Amino acid sequence: MREELTNLCRFYGDHVPTLLEARHEYAVLCPLVERPDGLRLLFEVRSAAVSQSGETCFPGGRMEPGETPADCALRETEEELSIPRSEIRLLGQGDFICSQRKFLLRPLLGLVSPAGMAALRPSPAEVAEVFTVPVEFFRSTPPEFYAYELIPQVPETFPYETVGIPREYPWAHGRVEVPVWLYEGHAVWGMTARIVRDLVSHL
Repeated sequence: MREELTNLCRFYGDHVPTLLEARHEYAVLCPLVERPDGLRLLFEVRSAAVSQSGETCFPGGRMEPGETPADCALRETEEELSIPRSEIRLLGQGDFICSQRKFLLRPLLGLVSPAGMAALRPSPAEVAEVFTVPVEFFRSTPPEFYAYELIPQVPETFPYETVGIPREYPWAHGRVEVPVWLYEGHAVWGMTARIVRDLVSHL
């Protein structure tokens, strides 16, 4: 019994809380660029060689053991775009997104220096294209919203009587809203758009 208590104390004493049963955590950088016409956000288009190819996203990826969200976002940005981490000034961490696919996505806001933009070289293995969008566009242009329902499908074999609930039990349903912006032939949508929407709400 004492060994069990010791093990629990060792785990919970140093444990950093995350999403219960989370498979992975990811971090992305929301890169801001200063231009004469104002602040812009830098986006990537994923290459054909990676999952979700053709989609617009921010640079980022899965957090490695021992990494902080900032470590991960800066590392991935350097790997994908060749922007040195020394040329990015982190401004802070946004609210995380909890996916129904059991992972957390942690966005960080960062300002890329002119030298960082001059060093930008997208990795062909991961990035098909990069483009920027004025922050003012997102602030002045509401996105289109689409939604889908998350409907529980409970197996007929569920032991209703054993756990003490009726077969008409009101299982929780969910609803996911998907914002979509279109800008000069590019679609900014899904989780990326949710992060953008939160960002511009604080301007």
